Amino acid sequence: MQFEKYPFEKLSELLADVQPNEDFSPLSLTIGEPQFPTPKFIQAELANNAHLLNKYPKTAGEEELQRAVLDFVQRRFGIELRNEELVLSFGTRELLFNFPQYLLADKENPTMAFTNPFYQIYEGAAIAAKANVRYLDLTPQNGFKPQIDESLKEVDLVILNFPNNPTASVMEQSELEEWVRAALEYDFVLLNDECYSEIYIDEPLPSLLQASRAVGNEDFKNILVVNSISKRSSAPGLRSGFIAGDAEILREYRRYRTYVGCASPLPLQKAAAVAWSDEEHVIQNRDRYRTNFKLAKEILGLPIPKATFYLWLEVGDDEAFAKKAYERYNLKVLPGSYLGRRGVGRGYVRVALVYPEAKMKEALERLKGALDER
Repeated sequence: MQFEKYPFEKLSELLADVQPNEDFSPLSLTIGEPQFPTPKFIQAELANNAHLLNKYPKTAGEEELQRAVLDFVQRRFGIELRNEELVLSFGTRELLFNFPQYLLADKENPTMAFTNPFYQIYEGAAIAAKANVRYLDLTPQNGFKPQIDESLKEVDLVILNFPNNPTASVMEQSELEEWVRAALEYDFVLLNDECYSEIYIDEPLPSLLQASRAVGNEDFKNILVVNSISKRSSAPGLRSGFIAGDAEILREYRRYRTYVGCASPLPLQKAAAVAWSDEEHVIQNRDRYRTNFKLAKEILGLPIPKATFYLWLEVGDDEAFAKKAYERYNLKVLPGSYLGRRGVGRGYVRVALVYPEAKMKEALERLKGALDER
């Protein structure tokens, strides 16, 4: 198998010979990693259960965590899932890589489609599954939303990612409903990566599960979602995620994960359970990102997106801009061409607004300087 270099490796190579301006302290806006402390009550639960490290955890996860996630889905989306409609995972990175391999293993000449630009794990999964790839291009012309057409008849698995990384675009429930209808009509499995569902600015955004129910697909036939605690709780190190939806698909996938999935240590599961069960800290997190977007509007004159913590900035030559921002302001941003294929994403940079207010203000002022010097 031959995998593409990860975007951050490409960026390191791009900047290797660039001398950053030492008048500024280093700042990186490249990685979607919250820089806010994990809430203390989550840390305390982790510490209080450290004694459980002497026990093997179940790959399937403990009942306490299963119930916390089921309650989250019911509370947030109004969907009461059955146990068979949910599989816990060690974050979503591992399942986004191994689920396509499981699903496509018995397909002859499988085809997988996903949004472009994208989280690179989708592409890695397609390579590992030896699948043909169809890109669902997200461009200014289509409002950074994928289009449905009859070529989807030839596709076995479609991965959407809304709210979207990196473009910050969102899909309304009516649009998600059209995708559910397409999945049923053309008989492909439709998975939405909803890891940014809780980082919304004003109004909560719909889940694909809600769209499935709205069109009468009560049992979520062909429909799946994944979600994670990482962005929601500023706790990517807890590695707590899940996949939910079609019980027929998940039945055998659950067994597959017994062989290839990572088992989460019991202290992490205990901490994740209290995190999934609490909403107050998530409200506080949203307030922090709302503040950061207000700063971006004030400093850069940009509209505030509806969700995620990203800016998708059009800059011209994205690699040249990334080099200039680093050289002149000791500021790292990620070229959009590293996140897409076939030229999609070129001319943009992704900026992650993940710092506390004071540091975020400084970073945005440096970014404005780089933009003004284009």
